[in-house]
Amino acid sequence: MKNAVFVFSENQLGYKFSDTHPFNQKRLTLTVDLLKEVNALSLSEIVSPRIATDEELLLVHDANYIEMVKEASKIDADSTKYESYGIGTEDTPIFPDMHEASASLVGGTLTAVDYVMEGKSTHAVNLGGGLHHGFKGRASGFCIYNDSSVAIKYMQEKYNARVLYIDTDAHHGDGVQWSFYDDPNVCTISIHETGRYLFPGTGNITERGTGEGYGTSFNFPIDAFTEDESFLDIYRTSFREIVEAFKPDVILSQNGADAHYFDPLTHLYGTMNIYREIPKLAHALAHEFCDGKWIAVGGGGYDIWRVVPRAWSYVWMEMNDIPLPEGELPKSWLDRWSKEAPVPLIPTWQDPNPLYEPIPRKEEITEKNKHMLEKALYQLRNQQAFKKHQ
Repeated sequence: MKNAVFVFSENQLGYKFSDTHPFNQKRLTLTVDLLKEVNALSLSEIVSPRIATDEELLLVHDANYIEMVKEASKIDADSTKYESYGIGTEDTPIFPDMHEASASLVGGTLTAVDYVMEGKSTHAVNLGGGLHHGFKGRASGFCIYNDSSVAIKYMQEKYNARVLYIDTDAHHGDGVQWSFYDDPNVCTISIHETGRYLFPGTGNITERGTGEGYGTSFNFPIDAFTEDESFLDIYRTSFREIVEAFKPDVILSQNGADAHYFDPLTHLYGTMNIYREIPKLAHALAHEFCDGKWIAVGGGGYDIWRVVPRAWSYVWMEMNDIPLPEGELPKSWLDRWSKEAPVPLIPTWQDPNPLYEPIPRKEEITEKNKHMLEKALYQLRNQQAFKKHQ
């Protein structure tokens, strides 16, 4: 059995809205190149993604919606016809071969799932995935098909798995949450910037699930300008307590890299420290509760030059127990990409210190986040205390 596989092919770069759109899959090329330069990724560890079939997409998406995506993929498509399906909009414009490119990202996550669930590898990563805003019959927030939702349903049907999904993207993991809102065998956790300031505007602590699924949806909306310490306190506390209570068979982690200070679309003040720590706990809990079964996908991340390659490299290195590097990035990588980058590259694995001016409201923001965490976990803690005293 392999320790981990890295799902990737050049085909994943075909998911491209335009040259100026913030969602830019060049970040995959930059990450793969960085990992190869530090000898952390070999050709034998790379697995090509397959394309998800219509039958697999139908696990989550409506047949009519899939047909509309296929139709819109044609070069002469009239974009206004499809806006009610969320495509042809400013956020999610139409591009040629859109269906095939989107189905390839879903297929990449399903490839990762099969490797882990069939025991061919302990862990797997598909950084091309993580498109968590896609809905049953509508595209949203740069996401056409929702690879994580399809993968979770696929794991339930093919492997009878109890799945925990953890999402640390700065945007609420709404599409995945609503797909399993009434399902007691899927637990969704989302730690994100509060929807008061940021798309999609959902993800309140009161969104806990419905029917039999009540109590399996967890949201931790953090304040704008939240820094590393507060972010990681919420992440470590909530993740461990929820895993201990839910006892999943497998962990699927969404690793959006847009909670960083440099990200142009969000208002959080994270640094590389959070991206070193996030995969560590996912890895540890997977071994503690799931026989190591851990699948990781990508997600948001819109500073593709200074943030995403370093953050996503940490996920793969953690999966393979490679000591996380300190010091300089490879000179060859910096030389190659600095000519193309519109901003000066960060030459080290860690961020400059200090990265930004001190936040005047730090104490207030930290206290507010702590209070939110207590409220969000209140019912779970009560239930667990009740079980102990039975």
